[in-house]
Amino acid sequence: MITLKIKIKEIARKKKGWSLYRLAKELGLPQQTVYSWANGRTQPSYDNMDKLCRVLECSIGELFEADMLDEKKLDIAVNSD
Repeated sequence: MITLKIKIKEIARKKKGWSLYRLAKELGLPQQTVYSWANGRTQPSYDNMDKLCRVLECSIGELFEADMLDEKKLDIAVNSD
């Protein structure tokens, strides 16, 4: 199974120069919500994902990265057939 890691902190800093605190203020959401996403405890809803992309001016693909270890496991499983 491929796991996805959200890269909110990296994208906010790279694209806007913002901290997670600033991002939460720009989104109009509680700081704890954004920190929870960034730490992988929760995932944003579809509506919040849309807000994130609009505010950060990025695609959904830019916000997530697949865990490379899991990708290698998937590749091995697919190619072993």
